[in-house]
Amino acid sequence: MNTRFADLLSRRRYLLADGATGSNLFEMGLVSGDAPELWNVDHPDRIKLLHQRFVDAGADIILTNTFGGTRYRLKLHKAEDRVRELNRAAAQLARSVADASGRDVLVAGSMGPTGEILEPLGLVSSADARAAFAEQAAALAEGGADVLWIETLSSREEVEAAIEGARTAGLPVVSTLSFDTNGRTMMSLTPAELAGIARERHLAACGSNCGVGPAELVASILNLSTAADPDMVLVAKANCGIPQWVNGAIRYDGTPDLMASYVHLAIDSGARIIGGCCGTSPEHLAAMRKALDAHVAGPRPDAQALETALGQISTGARAQLGGNLDRAAGSASGAGPRASRSRRT
Repeated sequence: MNTRFADLLSRRRYLLADGATGSNLFEMGLVSGDAPELWNVDHPDRIKLLHQRFVDAGADIILTNTFGGTRYRLKLHKAEDRVRELNRAAAQLARSVADASGRDVLVAGSMGPTGEILEPLGLVSSADARAAFAEQAAALAEGGADVLWIETLSSREEVEAAIEGARTAGLPVVSTLSFDTNGRTMMSLTPAELAGIARERHLAACGSNCGVGPAELVASILNLSTAADPDMVLVAKANCGIPQWVNGAIRYDGTPDLMASYVHLAIDSGARIIGGCCGTSPEHLAAMRKALDAHVAGPRPDAQALETALGQISTGARAQLGGNLDRAAGSASGAGPRASRSRRT
């Protein structure tokens, strides 16, 4: 499929995705419990401003403000009949900022979980979930999205329903999972299982987002790179450090320097698209842009390198590699861009 997404990847070794949507919108006045998606029509100037700040910081990919854009999530706000309106508006806002940037900036249509549990454990059928994702995908495509970006899902049933629904829009599909429970998703999927889904479903890219923090996320990329096809594009979109409760609000403890270190380690672990998730501000992203542009390939990191630079990783993440996470980087079996032996300064 010849797309803008594939074209940009063919011309650039690495791409920078944007940072957080929700936590930055809270800083701009969003109230906890309100639907961010309503701001696409109620406060479009604020949504465009956030996109612009990320573009100014150097983002090559900006995600639409549609994480909760399925009818299931919008029903919580009595807006289930506004799926097309809100998703199309979100894509149009991002598209307008991207097109005015004067450079190649891609618009990714964010598609988050429905919030429902699918059969056989839950009451929602795969067919109904697939239809909801297809409805959202069509509106995002209509608004000008370049790629559909399924993120933070945790069950195989919902991931597959989302991919099938997204496919109906005719755009490339990316899927990132949140590996936040001892190297697994909340519904026990592993990075190796995501690699299998990506292979079977011919995803344009796959990876990890959100989760516990940068160290655990990079560990998931290491695990994913071991199981994925060599030409699979991997995505790393880590939270900005670890969340902490400060003065009645959640704050993330990651500094710009920490996120810059994360960029280097994510690339050396195999990621080609690197961004930030919860807590990642435009200021963090600017530091990440500098790190990405200055990157010199280093060895594939081991567990000690991750923990020294980014923080603790779980025993589950270690175990999935059968000890490979602690093996010396740059072995002869790891030749190629995911295990370069050049020195990074």
